[in-house]
Amino acid sequence: VIQAVFFGICVLTDLSSLLTRGSDSQEQERQLKKLISLRDWMMAVLAFPVGVVSTVELVYPKLLDNFIPAWLNHGMHTTVLPFVLIEMRTTHHQYPSRSCGLAAVCTFAVGYILWVCWIHHVTGVWVYPLLEHLSPGVKIIFFAAVTIIINIFYLVGEVLNNYIWDTQK
Repeated sequence: VIQAVFFGICVLTDLSSLLTRGSDSQEQERQLKKLISLRDWMMAVLAFPVGVVSTVELVYPKLLDNFIPAWLNHGMHTTVLPFVLIEMRTTHHQYPSRSCGLAAVCTFAVGYILWVCWIHHVTGVWVYPLLEHLSPGVKIIFFAAVTIIINIFYLVGEVLNNYIWDTQK
């Protein structure tokens, strides 16, 4: 869902940019800048770090192979990274300040972890079957590690974006 919303905003930004080109409307220009800021924020905080995590994360129960074919699973998880990298290479994204970006990534990670725990609380089933086999203490360590990893991916995205666009002084 994150990737679909992000790439939808990318298309909307590109179309808006094309349609407002040559226009003298300051309001249209202001709205376009807001859209570009949203696109850049989503790339930095959600699309890149979550896209990388979903690509490298292989916690997938065998039981679901009967319902979700391998090609669809790859379509939802594996193909995300190449498209995010293509987007990063073709469009310069302005990253937020490091502290704001990391705070937003942490907020997303904690919110997602709470959502996973809430689903377990309501249904009695863990979304990721691996969690079923972990003790409460190990779950806390696991969740902390995932939060640290997604923050590392945020930093990797920032460094990669700066390298590609040579924005480091």
